[in-house]
Amino acid sequence: MSSGSQRNPTLSVEVPLGDRSYPIKIGTQQIDSFSQTILATLPDLSHALVIADTAVEDPWAKQLTDSLTACQTEGGKPVRVSTLSVPSGETSKSVSQLSEIWQWMLDCSTDRSSVLIAVGGGVIGDLAGFAAASFTRGIRFIQVPTTLLAMVDSSVGGKTGINLPTSKNMVGAFWQPSLVLIDTDVLSTLPERAYISGLAEVIKYGVIDDADFFDWLEANATKLVAREDEAVRHAIAESCRSKSRVVGEDERETSGRRAILNYGHTFAHAIEATAGYGELLHGEAVAIGMQMAANMAVDLGMCDASLLSRQNDLLLACGLPTTFAEADVDAMLPVMQRDKKVSHGKLRFILPERIGSVGLVGDIAPDAVIRAIESCR
Repeated sequence: MSSGSQRNPTLSVEVPLGDRSYPIKIGTQQIDSFSQTILATLPDLSHALVIADTAVEDPWAKQLTDSLTACQTEGGKPVRVSTLSVPSGETSKSVSQLSEIWQWMLDCSTDRSSVLIAVGGGVIGDLAGFAAASFTRGIRFIQVPTTLLAMVDSSVGGKTGINLPTSKNMVGAFWQPSLVLIDTDVLSTLPERAYISGLAEVIKYGVIDDADFFDWLEANATKLVAREDEAVRHAIAESCRSKSRVVGEDERETSGRRAILNYGHTFAHAIEATAGYGELLHGEAVAIGMQMAANMAVDLGMCDASLLSRQNDLLLACGLPTTFAEADVDAMLPVMQRDKKVSHGKLRFILPERIGSVGLVGDIAPDAVIRAIESCR
């Protein structure tokens, strides 16, 4: 990450959900001041529970907990801070890990006035968010995402949950945070592969919602790969604006609008499940899944082949995979049948119509699915 400056403005994006609306704050060199932002948003804070990925416990979570510990409540007492670290990786999104968190929250005398703060990537945000949603039937929750993927996707929109052994994100709840705090400085310690993986979700927003943003990404791919701070903050803000618009229109996936956020994900989840969680990073699987979906759209005559070509070129320019030689059609199809978008046993997919617009298409024949998978082998 290129060095930031205190003069860089903090960008703010609002998630429009009526009395449950909340801001996303995006800045540089901000994490030491996050405690003040938290207290300004939740002035009655007296007990903060910080759940951190072990990979970011030091320095990022420690900086936050140190600044929170130095704060005082409205009554002049020190804010009580409880901390817990959770192992990195998708395997932590499990029933057993959730059970351990519940017991820890109980031991810490957590009640409905407590605030749970998740510091980490999407795994920690999903896991901690579900703990917040379910403990005493719901406590307040703050997201402090530390990966690019979490900053632009999982920290925004209120989806929380855990995996079952054979199905990803099958158990969870919609539980909106009170605040999302993003400091792009934390990306300086994010491994290259994990950072590049997050760019897949950024590109997704250009395809599904914002053609102008897609054009900007094509022109600025080199800057993004180099982690140039101004470009990164702009990409995060535009991604969050896209997701906020969609979430504001369809918070709980009742109208079908929010389903567009799953572009490429039906294929991606099947790839992840059959390759074994951890074999591919989520963003890598999404990049391949987007290519499979675009191939399907071209095959069905829904969009021009130029869309597939532009998407492919942008993914490659950002260092992302567009093929997966190990894709196992026979193993992937049964997994896809369990996808949450399946309706009456019929597979449904989010498919592109043009850059900036996608649609939900139902009753796709298995042969078309097989062709899409094989097109990226």
